[in-house]
Amino acid sequence: MTVNERGLAGVIILDLAGRLILGDGEQLLRQKIDELIQRGHLNLIVNLDGVTYIDSAGVGAVVWKYITLVKRGGMLKLVNLRPRTHTVLSVTRLLTVLQTFDSELDAVLSFSNPTDSAAR
Repeated sequence: MTVNERGLAGVIILDLAGRLILGDGEQLLRQKIDELIQRGHLNLIVNLDGVTYIDSAGVGAVVWKYITLVKRGGMLKLVNLRPRTHTVLSVTRLLTVLQTFDSELDAVLSFSNPTDSAAR
């Protein structure tokens, strides 16, 4: 898996590509988010468009880092969920906790308007 970082309007976007699974992608994602937190970035968007497969460890990494960011006054939001990823998050009922967006722009704008109803 690869994780590419870019910034947009004061928000860091992580573009993930590959498999978000135990021992590979999940560890890379956790390390990258920890690095961003150390650099003072607390508002993150994880773009899952390039994620071809996610397992329970991948879901766990997303939830773990979501909790870490919220405890520090930040937020992690998801964008571009593929159907399988959406199903996994729905079955685990995490869609009731995590904010997800179809549009990257909507996700970025939601940081300036936290009550935005565009989130699914």
